Amino acid sequence: MAQIVIEDLAIEYKKPNSDARFMAVEGISYSIEKGAFVTIVGASGCGKSSLLMALAGLIPLARGSVTIDGKTVIGPGSDRAVVFQDASLLPWRSVLGNVSFGLEMQRYGGGDLKERAMHYIDKVGLTRFADYHPHQLSGGMRQRVNIARALAVDPEVLLMDEPFGALDAQTREVMGDDLLDIWERDKKTALFVTHSIDEAIFLADEVLVMGKDPGHVKDIVKIDLPRPRTNDMYDSEQFNEYRKILRNHLAKDMADMRMQTVAEA
Repeated sequence: MAQIVIEDLAIEYKKPNSDARFMAVEGISYSIEKGAFVTIVGASGCGKSSLLMALAGLIPLARGSVTIDGKTVIGPGSDRAVVFQDASLLPWRSVLGNVSFGLEMQRYGGGDLKERAMHYIDKVGLTRFADYHPHQLSGGMRQRVNIARALAVDPEVLLMDEPFGALDAQTREVMGDDLLDIWERDKKTALFVTHSIDEAIFLADEVLVMGKDPGHVKDIVKIDLPRPRTNDMYDSEQFNEYRKILRNHLAKDMADMRMQTVAEA
């Protein structure tokens, strides 16, 4: 039975400086099994982040529904945690203080709060940096803290909106490896928005390809690569086939966008 069920989802926004509205996402229906890792790709403006925010309960729906474990999403909930591109750490708090923050907000009563926070700090490899503050950390380390903070509240679903987008290529690859190691241990259901085709393939059980005008599901590409994933897979024939499929989808969208821009000029 699917853990997440999206049915006929539509998201609408008001146009800037106008009373007119436009449909950002239209008619998305999709189901996700418990413990699955799904990545979401698509051209800019196709509604990837809007879809994620709808799952988080952070934006209203124009139509349709989202259910998680049989419960309709009507707002934010403790069963979901969101990791954004910007780590948004509290600068006056240490690594330990930042990871503890979500637990404090939930009035955690399951035991020693510090011990639980340190458990997840250790999971992301930052034990010896627990007393450091955000300005003393690299971009990759700050994002590790962000992920540890999300995991510490023990969500059923982890929603990630380009969490590695601001990192350099080498750090991004390392973070991808680390995220999969954590996911393999915890098996949280994960949805991950990315602009990187290789990242989308490497992380996922399925890649949800979105088209735009308005945002919709264009294709669902099942990734049949063994786990645990290893970096030599990037050079495999199978990986390259997945890469071609996704590139073809995105190249067509980019061509359509250029034609639309010329037509409107």
